[in-house]
Amino acid sequence: MSDQIVPIDPNVDPYGYLGIIRNADGSITRSDLPTRSFPTPTADHDSSVFTKDVVINPTKDTWARIFIPREVVNSEDKLPLVVYFHGGGFVMAVTVDTPILQKFCATLVAEIPAIIVSVDYRYAPENRLPAAYDDCMESLHWIKNTTDDLLKKYADFSKCFLLGTSAGGNIAYHVGLRVAGVSEQLKPLEIKGLILHHGFFGGNERTKSELRLAHDKILSLNVSDIMWELGLPIGSDRDHPYCNPVMEIRSNENLLDRVKIQGLKILMIDCDGDPLIDRQIELLKVLKEKGVQVVDIFSEGGLHGCEFFDDMKLKDMALVVKEFVRA
Repeated sequence: MSDQIVPIDPNVDPYGYLGIIRNADGSITRSDLPTRSFPTPTADHDSSVFTKDVVINPTKDTWARIFIPREVVNSEDKLPLVVYFHGGGFVMAVTVDTPILQKFCATLVAEIPAIIVSVDYRYAPENRLPAAYDDCMESLHWIKNTTDDLLKKYADFSKCFLLGTSAGGNIAYHVGLRVAGVSEQLKPLEIKGLILHHGFFGGNERTKSELRLAHDKILSLNVSDIMWELGLPIGSDRDHPYCNPVMEIRSNENLLDRVKIQGLKILMIDCDGDPLIDRQIELLKVLKEKGVQVVDIFSEGGLHGCEFFDDMKLKDMALVVKEFVRA
């Protein structure tokens, strides 16, 4: 299955897998930087979803795609709003236009149902962290101030959730911490919960699952290390708070106070076929110890991001997210 998913083995050619060439001076050249045009609003591939592209910040070249269930178009119903941050280890040239992301978002929109705003952000190392956090935080302010008729008519701003896959899960967590401290500034947008889907976290000390799955065909240890090297601020190691939230929580007694005061709920989704599963379990444990409302759905088997490649797993995930969003 993995050979069908990944045409380049990351254990053999990690830079090729990431779509980059590492130059002698430490800089990179991107072998295939995606281009895009902004289409007019249109039905998605399965005709059950209506999409529209919007510019967030033309200076940074950041944008987003709005997904709306076609069944609510021209109705008076308002649906929960899910802001989605995609993965790619902060480095890979993934965009909201990537076909598997299209299918992923369209499925969730139809199954929950909800409005999804899938957000693009700048890549590292050209723009190292916290650039991605800044861009995604900016997208929330854009939504708050939007004049977009579709969002204003169909999205319930009082029921907003941040969902992220892999690096996007990392972003959802860190943006969630920021949101908890400035919630009044975002109104009428109210963030009710965070959904961390196979969240991309790390640390200097290897976990058992990272060592057990060191040569994984989706997220090998060498690829993970390269992405952190290129994504973190220069001179940082993998115990930096952006990478290792557990260490930051344990060293900052009051870090999660605002999260608890705001009543933010967290849903963590992963599987034991993901090299990052032990990171999720460790984060789950410390969040619960600190009194944060957190729910975990950890399944057997699978692989990192398996819902993108297995329709049944995607359906199952959609039901879990539906229950969390509509609780």
